[in-house]
Order: sequence, then C-alpha cells, then structure tokens
Amino acid sequence: MDLAPVLDGFGVVLQPTNLLYCLIGVVVGMLVGVLPGLGPAATIAILLPITIGIEPVTAVIMLAGIFYGAQYGGTITSVLLRLPGEASSVVTVFDGFALARQGRAGTALGIAAVGSFLGGTVSIVALSFVAPLVAGFALDFGPPEYTALALLGILLVATVSSGDRLKAVIAACLGLLLATVGRDGFTGAERFTFDNLSLADGLDFVPIAMGLFGLGEILYNLEERHRAVHAPATVANVWPSRADLRQSSGAIGRGSVLGFFLGILPGGGATLASLAAYAMEKRRSKTPERFGRGAVEGVAAPESANNAAATSSFIPLLTLGIPANATMAVIYGALLIQGVSPGPQLVDQEPELFWGVVNSMYIGNILLLIMSIPLVGLFVKILRVRATILAPITVLITLIGVYTVNYDVFDIGLVVVFGALGYLMKKLGFDPGPLVLAFVLGSLLEDSLRRSLLLFDGDPTGFLTRPISGTLLVLFLVVVLLPVIRAALARRRSTDRRNTKELV
Repeated sequence: MDLAPVLDGFGVVLQPTNLLYCLIGVVVGMLVGVLPGLGPAATIAILLPITIGIEPVTAVIMLAGIFYGAQYGGTITSVLLRLPGEASSVVTVFDGFALARQGRAGTALGIAAVGSFLGGTVSIVALSFVAPLVAGFALDFGPPEYTALALLGILLVATVSSGDRLKAVIAACLGLLLATVGRDGFTGAERFTFDNLSLADGLDFVPIAMGLFGLGEILYNLEERHRAVHAPATVANVWPSRADLRQSSGAIGRGSVLGFFLGILPGGGATLASLAAYAMEKRRSKTPERFGRGAVEGVAAPESANNAAATSSFIPLLTLGIPANATMAVIYGALLIQGVSPGPQLVDQEPELFWGVVNSMYIGNILLLIMSIPLVGLFVKILRVRATILAPITVLITLIGVYTVNYDVFDIGLVVVFGALGYLMKKLGFDPGPLVLAFVLGSLLEDSLRRSLLLFDGDPTGFLTRPISGTLLVLFLVVVLLPVIRAALARRRSTDRRNTKELV
C-alpha cells in the first residue's frame, strides 16, 4: 500500500480548521448520545444545511465525529440513569447500571471508554488496509453489478432492520416509490409530479431526511420524555483496576473484531454489533449468570463492538457508494450536496478527502477518550433540561436550515409532510431507516437496471452470466428464501409434535 496518500491524510486532518471541526463533531456526538431518542441520523440530518458552506473534507470529518461520538455518549445515561441515549447502548444498560448500583459507575464508564477507544482504533486500522482493496475490487463493477449490489443492500437493510420485517420491507418499498418521483432520466417523462414544477426534478434528500429523522423524531420523543428518570448514580474511581482490565481484555478484542465485520454489512451497524457481542460473551462465559448483575465483560464487549461497527460502516459508503445504515445514508446525502460521489474512484480521485476522513477517526477517538469522563457531570445536567424547551428550538433550527438549502418554501412544506410521516411511522412501529436507504439507493438501482437491460438486449438472464452480479443475486435469493425455509421447518416441527401427542 502506498503510504504517501495516508501521510497526506494526516496533514489534512491536522490542519487547525479540521481539528476544530473534529472536536466539534465528537462533542456534539456525545451530547446527541446522551439525549435519549435524538440519535446521530437525526442530528446529522438537521445539520446538513450547515455543511454546505464548509469544505467537503471538513464537513465529513465533523459528521463522522458525530456518528462515532454518539456511540459513547449513549453509554453515560445507560450506566448512570438506566436510560439508553442511543439504540446501540441498550445492551450496556444490563450490566452498566448494575455496576452503578454497586457503587462502581466509574468502573463501568472507564471500561466503556477504554473499550470504545480500542474498538474504534482496531476498526480504523483495519479500515485503512481493507478499504483500498475493496475500492480496487469495485473498479470491476459495471451496471449489472451495481444493480445486484443495490438490490442486496436494500433487502438486507429491510430484513436485518430492528422491528417487524414486513414493516421494514413496506418502508423500503415506499422509499423506492419516492425515488421515482420526477422526470425519467431516460425518456424525460414526468412521473408522480401532479403537474407541480417543484417536483419535476424529483424529491430532494435533505427535506426527507430532516423531516423523517429530525421533525418526526422530535414529535415522537415529546411523548416519550415524560417517563420517570432515575437519579444519576455517583461517579467515583473513574478508571478501572488492572483486574477489571484483564477480565475484560478478551471481550474487548472479540467485540472489536465482530463489530468491524458486522459494521460492513448493509443493515448491520452498531446496534446489531453490540447485541451480537453481548450474546457471544454471555454464551462463552463459564459463569453466564453474572451477566445482567454487573459483569464488566457485559459493558466492554458491546461498547467495543458498537464503536468498531460505527467506523467500519464507512467502508461500503466510501468505496462502493452504498450506505450500510440510516446514518450513513444521511452522510451519503451530505457528500452528494458537496459534489462528491462516493464510490470506487474516490480513493484515487479524492485521496485527501478519503484519507483525511479515515485519519480523523484516530484523532477523534483520542479526543473521546480524553473528554469522556470529565464531561459526564455536564451531560447529566443537560438531561434535566425540559423537552418542551429543547423541542421548539430544534424545530425552528430544522425549518430555517432546510429553507437555506434552496431558498424554497416548498421544501419547508416537504419537511412538515415527512415529519408527520416519520411520527406516524414511529407510532405504528415502522423504522424510517429502510425508507431513507431505499430512497438513496433507488436512483442507483433504476439507472443500473435499465442500463444493464440495454446492455443485455432486454435479457434478464444476462445478470447471471457475469461472476460478480451472479454471485450477488444468489446471495439475494438466499436472503429472500431463508426466512421462508425457516418458517416452513418451524411449522413442520410443530405439526410433528402435535401428531406425536395425538398418538400418545
């Protein structure tokens, strides 16, 4: 691997402006993680208009900092208040709060800080080596390969998404439908525009993201914030003992590796990684009964895994142009707004941006490790600010922000419409993530599919004649058929048990 671009990337991130925005990103990310329900996707969506006036590399460094900073911020309230500020910190509640009740809140936060730092660092090192290889491999991708990859990505996100799978698939289909609004790129015909000139160029990503993740989340969380909150635990003996570090070292290592690989997968991400790491540690433990009662491994494993996954999820985004989760979809939108097209050419054509963003994660993780404990008291005080004060301010910022993108009142109307849609989706148990991801990938899927059919003279079997697209389509079929086969086997076992009982 040529080290010159990597070293140049450090030169980019060490510029004062980029260092400042890296610091802003991780601090905002920690704050976002502390505030229950807001989440990095909503915050990044709200901040999209701000990034327009910033250099692309600086903007992405800040947005990346918000993403991986939020993973640790959610730990603070999980440990001190039994209230996960971020979805990926839900598992940390089990043992983190139990440790806090034993007077070991400092130990839990210290283990989480060390695990987050090491998990993130391991993932960044792996990303530095793996991402260029993936980009080189992706240079062989043509329209058929991108068609199969987009299909697989949408399906994985829909089926691996938290919650009901059918609802996730419905949300993804709605996202694909919204992606067709506007002029047909091949024929110029208008689709679903209802003779509205504002819809002729299609729906803009910013109002959709800011509506679903910003306004929708705010409206929903106004109902949820009335829940009783535990009194914050006292933080003392911040750093863990040597015995605690020895006990959790294996969990940190395994969580980091598992998180790295799960973060690359579409639909994987930090939440799935933390759940899988916790389950793995509990299963392999000789004393699984300790988990849920204050096992340090129960904090170390998920915190290492979610930070590793947050970092590795940048690999498919930057090298393939495929966002692995909802937050990556919003960052993808930020790159497009900046005129940067993520994909295989990014490493060679925009090396300063690519390596600047990757290397900024080293600095960001060090900043998180340094600041995580001293800022605990401040974040706990912020939690006491009433939602009725924060929500109107956030809504106002959202509406002003979306207007400044195109200076079009129509965009404000779209934010309100998608905000109401986002609220209803949350109330009815629909995850808005698959909708946004399908919307982002919809244009890529349609263009690639139609170009491929032109290439194959309308013969769809042509996809199977190419090794990469054929393999991806086989994986697609496996993902589609696996739940069906499992359901059929479950019904057969149930029938066999019923017949056995009747014979007895």
